[in-house]
Amino acid sequence: MSFPAIVMFTLFFYWTAVGMPIGHAMLVSSFVYLFMTGQDIGLVASQSLNGLFNSFVLIAVPLFILSADIMNASQITNRLFEFANLLVGRLRGGLAHVNVVASIIFSGMSGSALADAAGPGKLEVDMMVKAGYPPGFAAALSTTSAIIGPIIPPSIPMVLYGLVSNTSIGYLFMGGVIPGLLLGLAQMGVIIAIAKKRNFPVEPVPTRREAVRTIGVAAPALLLPVIMLGGIYSGAVTPTEAAAVAAAYALLLAVGWYRTLDYGRLVNVLVESARSTGVVAITIAGALVMNWVVAAEQLPALLGGWMLHLDVSPIMFLLMVNILFLVLGCFLDTLLMLLIIVPMLMPSVRALGIDPVHFGVTAVVNMMIGLVTPPMGELLFLISGVSGIALHSIMKELWQFLIVLIVILFVLIFVPELTLWLPIQFGYVPVG
Repeated sequence: MSFPAIVMFTLFFYWTAVGMPIGHAMLVSSFVYLFMTGQDIGLVASQSLNGLFNSFVLIAVPLFILSADIMNASQITNRLFEFANLLVGRLRGGLAHVNVVASIIFSGMSGSALADAAGPGKLEVDMMVKAGYPPGFAAALSTTSAIIGPIIPPSIPMVLYGLVSNTSIGYLFMGGVIPGLLLGLAQMGVIIAIAKKRNFPVEPVPTRREAVRTIGVAAPALLLPVIMLGGIYSGAVTPTEAAAVAAAYALLLAVGWYRTLDYGRLVNVLVESARSTGVVAITIAGALVMNWVVAAEQLPALLGGWMLHLDVSPIMFLLMVNILFLVLGCFLDTLLMLLIIVPMLMPSVRALGIDPVHFGVTAVVNMMIGLVTPPMGELLFLISGVSGIALHSIMKELWQFLIVLIVILFVLIFVPELTLWLPIQFGYVPVG
């Protein structure tokens, strides 16, 4: 690696550590490299940004953000929570189980862990605390259940992984279904053990009339993932077109069916969605420029040659990479790892014959665990902020869920069939 590249990475990590937004840090540090090497900044930026503006796949990102924001603002998530309560509320620790099931349902609509935490997460914490659950436990569970959002399709991180790795997003979406459900079931297993020990309450059994009313109210919202994923897997729409369908259907429900979103709130939703999209777009733009530098330095080829020189097996490579991701996830942003580190690893993945869908799904699961891992876990700070519960109270209850999540991650690494079975049923031919 050349001296200008060392300067670029040093400046990038320094600026990130002192609080500069990650997109700006990538752009400025990359420009320093281009200046030191005497290259035309405008030409490199133009070529990199053409990749951003000409990407049909990336259009899905703002559409999924908009869909999640509409559902949160229009109280559609409240209907989903009531439906989840109907399904599992009668179990010991009923509201804790509802928390996980509601996240599974919402994950089929939003594609974002932060959207899940900001919407259903706050509602779930408030209801659990009112019902007598320890505040730290309620917040810790809401934090870990939110990571299911980007694993069960749709998934914004999988869209970005598909972009940088040239992997089918449809097959990535399918590959995330079983792992996402396993994560949910594992958390419910932890709840069962804790609920017996702490004697958590059981929710009252709803009457038949209440059950019918709940199903009737929730049914239109529950059709959203059916329409979207059915369209993708039937071949009727692409994932990007499905994102547009999701946003349009969510808006139709909010304005026309439930009538919970007036003009003023809709404007606020559009503004917030545009702001969130802007943050993602700047980060992607910075990553594209930095990736240009990484390619110019031939770092992926050098890393791939080094890994092959070590003569590691595919499973050993997966273990090494996932341990690395677990450590980096404590400190680095998910988008940084997806857009910078993953492209550097892809030549090694291909050279070792590792299936890109399996690698992508396990990488996304790993990075979502990073969102709840101290000291920099974004979801920890988000849930603490929206609920008002202190971070130390959340972390006291977090470890038991975190251990189970990491165990499931390593199960997915060693048993690729859990990820690849569903894509294979739809015609996917795995690598290796």
